Amino acid sequence: MDMNARIKLFISLFLLFSYHGLFALEITKEAEAYIKGEYNRGNYNNGEVQLLGNIGLNELVNFKLGFSYLQNTASPEFNVLFKTGFSPFNNQYLSPLSFSVSYLLNTIVEYDVTTHSIFPSVSYKTERFGAEIGVSLRLTSFFGESPQFESILSFYIYCNFIKTNALTIGAGCGTFDDFNARNMGALWLDLNVDVRISKNLTIMNEFVWLQSGLDGFSAVFYGISYKGGVKFSW
Repeated sequence: MDMNARIKLFISLFLLFSYHGLFALEITKEAEAYIKGEYNRGNYNNGEVQLLGNIGLNELVNFKLGFSYLQNTASPEFNVLFKTGFSPFNNQYLSPLSFSVSYLLNTIVEYDVTTHSIFPSVSYKTERFGAEIGVSLRLTSFFGESPQFESILSFYIYCNFIKTNALTIGAGCGTFDDFNARNMGALWLDLNVDVRISKNLTIMNEFVWLQSGLDGFSAVFYGISYKGGVKFSW
């Protein structure tokens, strides 16, 4: 790259970051901790601990990292999340639009199952409603054998019926969450009740109805779960 090209690239990056105010750097941070209990038809008793952290730079770029440990009647499971998001727009109607790429690692110890997933997605999220859709590019290995590749469409939509400074109540439907990108038939419905205790602290509650199958005789009840925890923002 010659000198003129480098100068033009530097000016372009400078204008982009200046437009978003990146040189007046504003950093937002969140830490979350959850305990989850689940009953399902595969494993009757599931207990899970989840830890997540999120760092945002000027509402332009954010990085999310998470770990979870799950123990059930069959085997312990370890999960890892790393997600990078980019929100390039300042326009009133386009600012909720963002793009992200997630990496998910899921392991089931006793069955020697390891899954690596790359999940690019696009989302449009406001305080009242939102949706996210993407493709889970998944490699799964059983008992050390060659990994099997799958490409699965994943989505999540939500609507908040009540949204105030102190209380948020909403419902959602989808096939993925922070640590899992399920198959299209593995739907769930969730009810979320979040209570803001202070400027920095929020109590989080999530009740989930799990379903296997989409229609007709294939649509059956699979399980229920509750996840409760806290989110600290600063």
